[in-house]
Amino acid sequence: MASPTLITPTTSTPKPLSPIKSKPTTNPATTSTAAASAASATVPRRNFLKLAAAAAAIISPALLLPVTPAALAAEEAEYVKETSDVINKVRSTINLDRNDPNVATAVAELRETSNFWVAKYRKEKSLLGRPSFRDMYSALNAVSGHYISFGPTAPIPAKRKQRILEEVDTAEKALARGR
Repeated sequence: MASPTLITPTTSTPKPLSPIKSKPTTNPATTSTAAASAASATVPRRNFLKLAAAAAAIISPALLLPVTPAALAAEEAEYVKETSDVINKVRSTINLDRNDPNVATAVAELRETSNFWVAKYRKEKSLLGRPSFRDMYSALNAVSGHYISFGPTAPIPAKRKQRILEEVDTAEKALARGR
C-alpha cells in the first residue's frame, strides 16, 4: 500500500499553474497629496546604498583622522622597542640549556611574544619592506617552526641556530640604522 505523502505517477495530465499577480501597493483613489509627495521624496534602498558607498569611498578614514608626524615617530619608537625586546627574548630562549627546567615556559613566552609581534606589525604596509622586519620575521618563523615541529625541549640544531642568530643580528643592525 502506498503512503499518502508519496507522489506517485498518474496518467492524467497536470493542470497548468496560474500566473502570479502582483498586489497594488497603494490605491490611487485614496492617495492624498501628502502621501504622494512623501513617496516621491523617498529614495529606493538600492539607490541609497549606491550613494552611501560612493560617499564612503570619497571620504576616506585618512581624511577624517590625519596622522601627525609626532604620531608616526611614536609608532616608530614603539616598533624599535618591541622589536628589540623580541630580539633579546629570541637570543635568551635559544641559548637556554636543554635540561633547564624553565625551557618550556621560556618557549611558551617566546611564542606568545612572537605571535603578538607578527600580528601587530605584519599588517603595517610601511614596515613590510624594511630589512629589520624581514629578517626578524624570518628568524621568528624559523624558531616557531622548530618548536612547533619538535616540541619546546628539543634543541635547535647548530646550523639553524647560527642562521637564526645571524638574522637576529642583521635585524638589530638594521634597527639601529632606522631601516
